[in-house]
Amino acid sequence: MGKARDKVKSLSQAVGELVRPGDSVALSAALEGFIPYASAHEIIRQGIGPLTLVAPISNISIDQMIGAGLVERVIAAWVGNVSTGIGYNFRRAVEQGLPRPLEVLDHSNFSITLALEAGARGLPMAVGRSPLGSGMALENPQFKSFTCPHSGQKLLAIQAVNPDVALIHVQRADKEGNCQVWGAAGFTKQAAMASARVLVTCEEIVDSEVIRRDPDRTLVPGLLVDAVCEVPWGAHPAPVQGYYDLDNQYYLDYAAATRDPAQAQAWQAEWVDGLSGREAYVAKLGGARLQGLMVSHSRPSAPLEYGW
Repeated sequence: MGKARDKVKSLSQAVGELVRPGDSVALSAALEGFIPYASAHEIIRQGIGPLTLVAPISNISIDQMIGAGLVERVIAAWVGNVSTGIGYNFRRAVEQGLPRPLEVLDHSNFSITLALEAGARGLPMAVGRSPLGSGMALENPQFKSFTCPHSGQKLLAIQAVNPDVALIHVQRADKEGNCQVWGAAGFTKQAAMASARVLVTCEEIVDSEVIRRDPDRTLVPGLLVDAVCEVPWGAHPAPVQGYYDLDNQYYLDYAAATRDPAQAQAWQAEWVDGLSGREAYVAKLGGARLQGLMVSHSRPSAPLEYGW
């Protein structure tokens, strides 16, 4: 048995090595939680683009990358702000081509899940009924209706999606990249399995023995992971189960600060470009704000017996 590979890297190094101009990038696969904001901000700092972004509910991570002029295509179910609805950078890009024209391929949450599931399985397509009957089925070239040869029913062939790189955030991982998640993980596993490369950020890196003691929480195995980066608060302002809650005020402030292009550029300069990395970002948030987001009602899980 060979020696385990240490995949720990700094976030700046991992992003620089794994995310490349022209890539399709999967992110926010856990829906509202675990959004890899730290990775998205590092991509913006490094100016890597143009990119195709693949996501279900992207929240403002995609809106921020669009505002930085790094996105040419979005394959997603929703782009916006969880607390206010609209993503102003996204709207400007779609309606005015600012800061660059943006192509949008609309999916439902379910259809993008099926597309990544097919990609993870090495299949060219998935089969479903959703979203037959909607405008998406007519306008998205990744959807083709057909008649089932077995049942005669009208079904939808959904083209598989295989991103170049997946950005995922988890609670903990070991140095080999074995990732553990508890709480709503969405289709993080499918996104990782469908992607050619996987970049993991985690709240903490733990000893491999910790991972082995609780194997059922291992969502993404290290054999799929190219780099793992310890980035506390790496999903803020999104929530991470057992670590911190959603920062609603941040989303409200972001909406107010990005209503016009000049404001949006000023926000990016203050919160992304003007900071050296995630540690500086966390310091800017301040201890009192972070303390207010941390777990205040403890609900530990019950211990389990894995013996025989």
